[in-house]
This record gives sequence, C-alpha cells and structure tokens, in this order.
Amino acid sequence: MARFPKGYVKPTSSCPGRLAWGDFRGRLCHTCYMFGRGHDAAECVGCRRVQPLKWDYSVCAGARPASTRRQLTARRRKGQRAGATRRRPAPTAVLHRDALPQKTNASSPTAGRTAWSPGKPPPAPAWRPDSGWRQPLLFEQVPRHFDRLDPSDADLASPWLAWARYLAHRFAEARGWGRNIRFAANRGLAVALTGHVEGDVIRHTEIFSPLRALDLPVGHIITVLEEMGIFEDDSEPSFERWLIGRLEGLAPGIRSEAERWTRVLRDGGPRSLPRKEGTVWLSLNQARPALLEWSNRYDHLREVTRDDVLTHVKTLCGHQRRDQLVALRSLFTWAKRQGLIFRNPTSRIKVGQNEYVVLQPLLPEQVERSVTAAMTPAARLVLALAAVHAARVAQIAALVLDDVDLGDRRLTIAGRARPLDDLTLKLLTDWLDHRRHRWPNTANLHLLINNQTANATGRASNHWISAPMRGQDATLERLRVRPRGSMEPWLSVRTIMKRSVRAR
Repeated sequence: MARFPKGYVKPTSSCPGRLAWGDFRGRLCHTCYMFGRGHDAAECVGCRRVQPLKWDYSVCAGARPASTRRQLTARRRKGQRAGATRRRPAPTAVLHRDALPQKTNASSPTAGRTAWSPGKPPPAPAWRPDSGWRQPLLFEQVPRHFDRLDPSDADLASPWLAWARYLAHRFAEARGWGRNIRFAANRGLAVALTGHVEGDVIRHTEIFSPLRALDLPVGHIITVLEEMGIFEDDSEPSFERWLIGRLEGLAPGIRSEAERWTRVLRDGGPRSLPRKEGTVWLSLNQARPALLEWSNRYDHLREVTRDDVLTHVKTLCGHQRRDQLVALRSLFTWAKRQGLIFRNPTSRIKVGQNEYVVLQPLLPEQVERSVTAAMTPAARLVLALAAVHAARVAQIAALVLDDVDLGDRRLTIAGRARPLDDLTLKLLTDWLDHRRHRWPNTANLHLLINNQTANATGRASNHWISAPMRGQDATLERLRVRPRGSMEPWLSVRTIMKRSVRAR
C-alpha cells in the first residue's frame, strides 16, 4: 500500500460517482462511498457506466435529473416504493450534478440543503407505550436472533420504535449527532425493536454482532436503549479476557494465587484500596516473567526462595529491575499477609533509587521539526500549551471551554489562571474558529475534540493529544520540561512558531 509523505495534501479532484468536483480523501466523495456500500452496482442506462443504483431505478445518482429525485423523495415519504415490479426507463434528459440547483445562503437556517430537498421534520413527541395488563412470563426469555431479521422488514408502526426515535432525536440535538449517525441510529433501532413487547430485554451479546454486520453505530443505539430501560449489558469485561491471557502458562497453584492478588489490586480488600486499572495491568505484566520462570520448577509460591528472586533479579538492570522487583514485593507481601507463604523471599532486597536522566537542551533544528509536524490547528495549540505554558498532556485533554477567557486574556490550566500571550491567543482563536465550523452542533464542553468525542461528552485521549509529536526528538514532554533557569527551549519555540504562523 502506497504511503504519502508527511504533510501531503490531496489535490481537488472529481468524484466519478456524481461527476462533481471537491476535496475528499479517497477516490469517491463521502456520499457516493456510503451509498455504494449498501446498494448493488449495475449498468446505468443514462451514462452507460457501472454505478450503484438506488432501489429499482436504472439510472445512477449522477445521471438522474432533479425532477426524478423529487419524485423519489415524495414516494419515500409516503411509504411507497418506486417501481416495485420493474425498473423504470431512463429519463429523457440526462443531467450531471453541476446542473442541479445550488445550495442556499450559508447564513440561513437551512444552510446546506438544496431547494429540491427540504429538511425532514422532527419526530412527534412519544412516551413509553402503555401496554396495560399482560400475562406474566412463564419461562425465561428465549434469546432472540437479530441477525435473521432483514432491515427492510422492520415494523415501522411499532409504538416502541416511535418512542425510541423521539429519544434518539433528543440525544442527537443535545450531543450534535450528524446526519449519517441519525439515519444509522434510526435504522438500528428499527432492527432492535421489531417485535418488541413489554417485559422483553435486549442484551448486548444478542445485538452487538448483527448491528456491527450492518455497519451501524452500536454505541449510539445502546445509549437510546439504556434510556428506555430495556437494555442489559451482559458482555464480558475486557479485564477478564486480558487476565485469562496473562495467566496462561503458569502453574495451577501459582496461577490461582496470582489471580487473587490481581483482583485484590483492582477491587481492593479489607486493608487495601483499589488501584487504577492501568496500575493493575503494569503490576501483573512486570511480575509475569518471573512467575513463568518459576512455573517450570515449582507449583506454589511458597516454594520460591530468596535465592530464586536474587537469581532472577541479577539478569535485569535499570528500570526493568526496579519495576519487576516492586511488583514481586507487592505479590509476596500480599501472600504473606494472607498466610499463603511462610516467609517473604523479597524482604531486605533493596530496590534502589530511580536513576533519572539528565535533561539536555533542545537544538533549534529539533524544535523546528516538531513545529513543522504540527499541521492542524489542534496540534499547533497543543504544542503551544506544552511548550509555552508547560501543560501536561492530561491537563491539556481536560481543558474545557469555561477555562478560556478571551476577554481578559486568561487561561486556567489545572486550576491556575495564566495570562495569554499573543502567540497562544492567535492559535487558540484559530482552533475555536475551526471547532465552530467543523462541529457546529457539538455538545462536548472540552476544548479539544475530534471526530469521536464531538458526538459524545467525554475528553479526547492522551494518545490523540500527543500523536502529532510522536517520533520527534522534541516531544511534548521534552518541550514542557526544561533545565532549571534555562529559557532557550521556550524562546526557540515561540520564535519558530511565530515565524510559522506568519508563513501560513
């Protein structure tokens, strides 16, 4: 697969599906790409090309005139299927997309809609159906097979579906769901609620695979079903699958004791607080190499001696020795407290101090490469917050819109208000303009959002925040940290970024 060089921007090209010019990522525009995934391709009688055809029409979207599209929309809203018995003949006049009516003014409420496609009205308010008296269940609900249901055979007149669509519309308005997400969520709700009656429960294991096979947004559909109170999450947690894989290969006695220790770390105990899940993962991963080695000779942890621990630790050095010894001390200390071993073999083995690396000043060339790698408004803002304001990645991801005060030129980071310099103010204003134009209906209050978090309320991940600088010599952490009393990195970043902003 060919890889484009860093910074490559795909030039404006023509979409072969609709015969229109635009800026899009692949060979087709987004509309033609999504349309082709759900419709079969055949020869168009208008343009003689092999294109996806809609329903029973024999012409493609690029060759269909506006009059035919208006008829198609009118029949679809009336619940009729155009040409159910045979394909319609090709229109007498074949037009391309450039001949269609142009969009209205961008400042109007109906911006982005053409004159021949009015906006779809919102669903009527609906509430939970009142089923009245019903016969109590005699047996437990039999698992349903949603994969056998054809979306075209869904019960569109179901009162449960009307209630679900109304709730989906409220979620869409509150969280800024796009048009494609709204359509896909309504389609998935029609599949899930066909034949639904009072008392039925929709389980995660029953609905996940059928919805994923139809390429529907499972998370948004589950959000609506949870609001309705008819969803049950019976999926296996990812921690359980991870734990089974990490304990594979251990002796039975060592495996059971390591599993109990791991669960106490995660859930806590009578005299211990629960740790974060990331800490639990690191602890078991650090102790696993030693446990695998001892499983070849022993069956229980009580057979491990001090010499075994010292022999294993001598093969390690640096932070690996320190991390594995800390994890083993935690394991054997817990086992001694629980009475599983007679003596702690890791006692009186010094861990040693952590050797920190000496901070080296960054060269202007390294800083300039990192500034060049920041291509998007979000990446440039992240770079300025880390280098100029010394903000950590987690602190940058946690920033909300209320932390920004453009009038007083103040920015609150981790509870402390800081003045905004001209460079940060310019990059912050550019990002807010891009954010407002890219996601105008989002309900996410975090300052930095992306395509995934724009339709939710959570913060962006640390991985996404630091992704543009990954692989560079001047990472976000190195730009944030500088030797005591040294202003060279900060001044270099400001100078280079100002020059870069003026160049753009």
